[in-house]
Amino acid sequence: MLHALIMAGGGGTRFWPRSRAERPKQFLQLAGDGTLLQQALDRIESLVPAARSWVITAEKYRDLVARQVPRLIPEQIIGEPVGRDTAPCIAVAAALMARQDPQGVMLVTPADHIIEPAQEFRRAALVAEQMTLDHPNAIITFGIRPTFPATGYGYIHSGPRVSQRQGVDVFRAAGFREKPAADLAEQMLSTGEYFWNSGIFVWRTATILGALKTNQPRLHDAAQRIADAWPTAKRDEVLRLEYQAMDRISIDYAVMEKAKDVLIVEAPFRWDDVGSWRALERLHPQDADGNTVLAQHCGLNTKNCLVAADEGTFVATIGVDNLLIVQDGDAILIADRRDEGAVKQLVERMRKKSLEKYL
Repeated sequence: MLHALIMAGGGGTRFWPRSRAERPKQFLQLAGDGTLLQQALDRIESLVPAARSWVITAEKYRDLVARQVPRLIPEQIIGEPVGRDTAPCIAVAAALMARQDPQGVMLVTPADHIIEPAQEFRRAALVAEQMTLDHPNAIITFGIRPTFPATGYGYIHSGPRVSQRQGVDVFRAAGFREKPAADLAEQMLSTGEYFWNSGIFVWRTATILGALKTNQPRLHDAAQRIADAWPTAKRDEVLRLEYQAMDRISIDYAVMEKAKDVLIVEAPFRWDDVGSWRALERLHPQDADGNTVLAQHCGLNTKNCLVAADEGTFVATIGVDNLLIVQDGDAILIADRRDEGAVKQLVERMRKKSLEKYL
């Protein structure tokens, strides 16, 4: 059977000030109906019922997850006592799923992506599940055809096509490359041989646990101890102690880049990881002057700006070009659009200056 893990633990600092410590990006409604987390669960529900769906988030967000997706079983909303990146998160979920279903297949998806249309995502997920029957030891990832030379994404070099199911191509992976420089990203795009790494995976729980045992034995064993304690009164204590002792490592470094049998399902859907404010320009239309306006706004000589504000807040601009202007509650961000990647650095500086009340 197919089981699902939705990873909902990120801080979303590049979306400050809309994304805050008490309400990070995955709990916001940025496009479409519902928050990003709600959309992630809605997208998979016809494939994976709530009884086989898990969410792993930060401990302080467990109640927020339960309020946003009340149909989930409370025991399957796991609160990380500390952030440890994606490998520990996936290891714990896989161990727990394997307790329920030793022959199960696991779908892993982040909570903070925009994916449309949903039925195309489900088609790709079913293809990936089918591939686990023919390739039971395979690590399967969804690859996104690049549309521009992104320097902030990881890339997967595709090898030969190994299958086509339901109109979806499946390739063998030939290698990985993390966040290339701009000139290299241009070259990779021109070859047509590279995919963006979406961070969405499908594999048998036994396969991923076996890969973790080979490549990250301490992490694997800690996840098994958490799963063994899950039905006992020591669940929370063991989760806290074991999770804190785990190494911080992504699933890409822990498993993907070491695996010998990696397949790429070419995504037939539109995908955006909504990594920064300019993602909204891809998700919403622009006016005649190139502005993306998500606020009550009036401007003169205002071009190529993104303007976002709370309902009831009026924003007026004169003679500005190429700016991010974002108001949320008690904070306002004004930045050059070309410096959007520095928002995360700004948040770190605010933290050093003891301005946490605005974070």
